[in-house]
Amino acid sequence: MTEEILITGSAGEIGTWLRKSLRQPDRHIRLLDITEQNALGPDESAQLMTASITDQDALLQACEGVDAVLHLGGLSTVGYSWDEYVDVNVNGTRCVLEAARRCGVPRVVYASSHHAVGFGPNTPGRTVPDYLYSRPDSLYGFSKAASESLCSLYHDRYGLDVVCIRIGSFRTRPTDLRALWNWLSPGDCTRLFEAALSTNSPGFRLVWGVSANERGIMSLDEARAIGYVPLDNAEEFINDIGLSAQAGKVQGAGLIGGPFTSPSVE
Repeated sequence: MTEEILITGSAGEIGTWLRKSLRQPDRHIRLLDITEQNALGPDESAQLMTASITDQDALLQACEGVDAVLHLGGLSTVGYSWDEYVDVNVNGTRCVLEAARRCGVPRVVYASSHHAVGFGPNTPGRTVPDYLYSRPDSLYGFSKAASESLCSLYHDRYGLDVVCIRIGSFRTRPTDLRALWNWLSPGDCTRLFEAALSTNSPGFRLVWGVSANERGIMSLDEARAIGYVPLDNAEEFINDIGLSAQAGKVQGAGLIGGPFTSPSVE
């Protein structure tokens, strides 16, 4: 039986990666983004859909007959107003969850961010727990924290299984000091989203989206509990990054959000 997966924000960096890496012979993927997309080739079993995540009617159509939604859509880290973040990121998430509920989709995997807890402490030797309470470092971080709360609401009120992944730094390879502890490699990203899709009856979960970094500070207990087995380690790239003597003097060095905790970041 073919599995139907909807990916919102499929033209973004993570969406573009997952549309390729999640391909399986018995899986059909629907790709929804406000940006028009091109097919990767005749072997890609996918349906391209152009719509905003704030378009409830379009989402209802996209969710019909779907087994799971990977909700990656939304505005990025900086550069948008309060109204834009609330409309697209928060209301957009509500529209996705509501469409899933009304169409009987049993599971949503939500791409949250470490910026939802950016003012949480980054203390050497102390593990950041899975369910660290929200302390957003920006309007973007607030939109992610608010959307996590919506995911919790839709689980508690309607029984929807929702896995929220607080993603660290998703990059091909780590490029700065912060990435040494919060890097999420492309390979581990695929492994984590596959685990979130396949784990049995997860309920509502908050998991950290990071690799098995030697300097990692985030707990991976909940991620491993849903079947995630990270294989990559940012330390392998230490010679490419280098260590700065000024590292501890960087704005927000003792906080999870780092420089994003600066008042100059909207």
